[in-house]
Amino acid sequence: MVEGYASGVKSYGSLDADIIIANAPDPVFVSDLEGKILQANDAVSQLLGFRQDEVLEQSLSRFINPEETREFTAALREVVERGVMRNVVLNPRSASGEVIPTSLNASALRDPDGRAIGVIGILRDMRELDKARAYAESLIKNAPDPVFVSDLEGKILQANDAVSALLGFRPDELIEQSLSRFISPEETREFTAALREVVERGVTRNARLNPRSASGEVIPTTLNASALRDPDGKVIGGIGILRDMRELDKARAYAESLIKNAPDPVFVSDLEGKILQANDAVSQLLGFRQDELLEQSLS
Repeated sequence: MVEGYASGVKSYGSLDADIIIANAPDPVFVSDLEGKILQANDAVSQLLGFRQDEVLEQSLSRFINPEETREFTAALREVVERGVMRNVVLNPRSASGEVIPTSLNASALRDPDGRAIGVIGILRDMRELDKARAYAESLIKNAPDPVFVSDLEGKILQANDAVSALLGFRPDELIEQSLSRFISPEETREFTAALREVVERGVTRNARLNPRSASGEVIPTTLNASALRDPDGKVIGGIGILRDMRELDKARAYAESLIKNAPDPVFVSDLEGKILQANDAVSQLLGFRQDELLEQSLS
């Protein structure tokens, strides 16, 4: 009686798993440890354009190239050893001959004794994501402002021509380099803090960076950055836009010079009336030193 009950539980569990696989919205398959496909749902057939009978009992190597077959075999070993593998790139060829970019997540299929006897794999169609990435890369490449992509350690993964024009380095001298190569140790710490802010808040604004160009010039810039996320929404890096502040700094210096050297008393205040700048004529008029005027409210 107990034996019959146990058998019934096993059958029910197997049926339940079959139903889950069959009705999963994503392409799901089961293979043995040699890569032979034992089960595949309709989403696999829709993805590849093969009928069920053209997929079942076939080796996965029929649908992928020899190099990827070797990588998949190595991934199978990883599943046996670690129980799971994530984001393995596979490019199966469909019935129409189209090579379809996918990523594979898989976990071990085990017998009642806990021994790995196969894998349950979930494929993710990456075509739309690849199009989105290509579009994003095109936007970055053709942006008029200096735009770069970095990982969370500050390593530059992508930089457009405007970055090269700003800093005077070729793209191959920028890519895979740490941003710390171009900025001071203090600013590296500030940039690391800005990256943390990107992770926590999704954005950072007006961080000051003064990268050193290929000619040795220190270039004042401001950095606005937003989070770069993976398909699961996890922050994996930052997209930064630099603004060359040289002309603005020159304009500010010129304006400050005009104010400072004006014969009449001239001051600058914020919207709350706090004095931000005052020339010598103001000091002479009121009899206060500069440090007694600045940061004080007019009220």
